[in-house]
Amino acid sequence: MNLQQEFNKTSGFKNLELLAKQVVEGFISGMHKSPFHGFSAEFAEHKIYNQGESTKHIDWKLFAKTDKLYTKKYEEETNLRCHIILDNSSSMHYPTIENPSLENLNKIGFSVLATASLMNILKKQRDAIGLSVYSDNYDFYAPEKGSERHHQLLLNALDKTVTTKRINKKTDTYTYLHQIAEKIHRRSLIFLFTDMFQDGVEDEKLFEALQHLKYNKHEVILFHVFDSEKELNFDFDNKPKRFIDVESGEHIDLYADSVQENYQKAVSAYFSQLKMKCAQYKIKYVAADITKNFEKILLTYLVERQKFA
Repeated sequence: MNLQQEFNKTSGFKNLELLAKQVVEGFISGMHKSPFHGFSAEFAEHKIYNQGESTKHIDWKLFAKTDKLYTKKYEEETNLRCHIILDNSSSMHYPTIENPSLENLNKIGFSVLATASLMNILKKQRDAIGLSVYSDNYDFYAPEKGSERHHQLLLNALDKTVTTKRINKKTDTYTYLHQIAEKIHRRSLIFLFTDMFQDGVEDEKLFEALQHLKYNKHEVILFHVFDSEKELNFDFDNKPKRFIDVESGEHIDLYADSVQENYQKAVSAYFSQLKMKCAQYKIKYVAADITKNFEKILLTYLVERQKFA
């Protein structure tokens, strides 16, 4: 049974676990090792350096103090700790899709399926996974755990996230990223899925919230989810249209061509600034354009991640 048939049979994400499993099995089998292996290596103790060993882990600061060579010994933690964060505001449910498919996802559909796929990979490693969902409220929170019961709890939360209509639900990314950052105490791998659109908050404030996620030396990956045709290129025909803000309900009537050039410049500049800030804060930026192939975006990230595992 191919993925498209399974997607249609389950009417979207009613069997999210099976769909995510099939998505992952489609490309993970070609990898030689897990893309997340080795992240949780932590310092355990010093041992005396023996001639002929690799000098890679020699503690030179200790050598300066003792005039003796010691190497740092590391050990793998049993579990990697991962926390996934989903923006569930109204703008993430754009565009409205009547018959979703792997080739036709809106932003929340992309984010939920990618989250379930990552959870499937991490589950195979018996890793601890947590989940936060926010909009203008902290809609859902579950700390990092690795049990099957916990995995099903998260899948249920994802199902509700993608199927519940969000009418005039604004984004309070600034507030809730700070709150989430305060909850994650131990070093973790953090995935954030958001379109990074928020009204009434300065860009710098949003970037500060991103920076806060780096607290406690977390590794942070931002999946910037957007529709390049509509949200970046403003690709609409030049008939008079009413453009409605799905989060506030405000609207404006205009011809797309009259604002397209200025719109493109403003949004392109914002996207470039976002990428620059991510590089500055050592946050991995992944452009998740929902008009592109879902599997290719996720695979490209995983293959790149595997190189540094």
